[in-house]
Amino acid sequence: MLQAWFAIPFWKRVLGAFILGAGIGVLLPEVAVQLKPLGDLFIQALKMLVAPLIFCAIVNAILQLQGEQGLGTIGAKTVGLFLLTAVLASLIGLGVGSLLDVAPTRDLTAVADYTPKQVPGPVDVFLNMIPANPFAALSEGKILQIVVFAVLVGIAIRKVGEAAQPLGNVLQAGAQVMYRITKMVLELTPFGVLGLMAWVVGHYGLASLAPLAAFIGAIYLACLLHIVFVYGSLVRFAGGMSPLFFFKSVLSAQLVAFTTCSSFGTIPAAHQAITERLGVKKSYAGFVLPLGATINMDGCGGIYPAIAAIFIAQLYGIPLEWMDYLLITATATLASVGTAGVPGTAMVMLTVTLNVVGLPLEGIAFIAAIDRVIDMARTATNVTGDMAVAVVLGRDAELEPSSTAEVAREST
Repeated sequence: MLQAWFAIPFWKRVLGAFILGAGIGVLLPEVAVQLKPLGDLFIQALKMLVAPLIFCAIVNAILQLQGEQGLGTIGAKTVGLFLLTAVLASLIGLGVGSLLDVAPTRDLTAVADYTPKQVPGPVDVFLNMIPANPFAALSEGKILQIVVFAVLVGIAIRKVGEAAQPLGNVLQAGAQVMYRITKMVLELTPFGVLGLMAWVVGHYGLASLAPLAAFIGAIYLACLLHIVFVYGSLVRFAGGMSPLFFFKSVLSAQLVAFTTCSSFGTIPAAHQAITERLGVKKSYAGFVLPLGATINMDGCGGIYPAIAAIFIAQLYGIPLEWMDYLLITATATLASVGTAGVPGTAMVMLTVTLNVVGLPLEGIAFIAAIDRVIDMARTATNVTGDMAVAVVLGRDAELEPSSTAEVAREST
């Protein structure tokens, strides 16, 4: 029986669990909410991987980069492409929000205990990047601090040279061990997706989503357009890969992102997808995925603030001028990087956007109740962007050639 289970392609197992979980949530909501422990177990297992995997993978990536300018060049290209897709995401969000009437026709009830997010200042954001205690950052899962410390360790090992080689070997071996543990944990993906999807549908129910259906639909439509046209075009024209092949290969990671609502928690699944199926070198994947999970917020920082701002403006009957749209685009793009590593990033970025445009922050309370449903699409968009950038820039990184990548591209 186990042989028959593993004979089914991984993405089909995950997709089947996704559909089954949604069906149970609709037909048997009482049973569905009882399946949440399956999802909680899966999320806990993913969280177990994230900190050591990111630390070892980034150090490993830096040690394998060739040339003194390798890290800076690749980092600049990666961040530049993230910013470009963020701008396009904002424009798509504004376009969809403007063309559709996203304000509900029924009265809404604000979340009673909602309080606006406190927006951290530039100094606070900068200070939050530096770990006062690296070991505490690792134990508490403070990803941005882990990334900074791992980069410093990797650079220092290269600068020290032969004397630090034993430590470099240990951390490179640690990366290989974490890759193996990741493969073991990811076998739980279908069960985790089943439990999480069943709980989401069973807990929220279709009736509670009806008043905000237009708003939710606009978010999902904009995310879908961004994924298909922006990421699909990047993969096709800049990466030389068939978009259909790309989307089929990353579907399992997208479903993990969709159900867990965690870019960091999806790193193991995304890493497996782009290295084993798309041929991206492990060292570059270990660099781009943690960086993308930290600063690439096309769903949270581009699409969501744009549509939510239009929604709140319509709700309060406040007209928006063309200058407001420009401010939304610029603010959403910059905030996606400026609030990196801040808990509740999507709400913080929306708070920033509303402040700049002069819209009432209290409007967030009307959509806070369904944030989880929206976050599913936002996270899937963010993670897809990370994987698309990895495919586009992976072959430009000064790394060993990957025969798997050549096979993937030749298949197009």
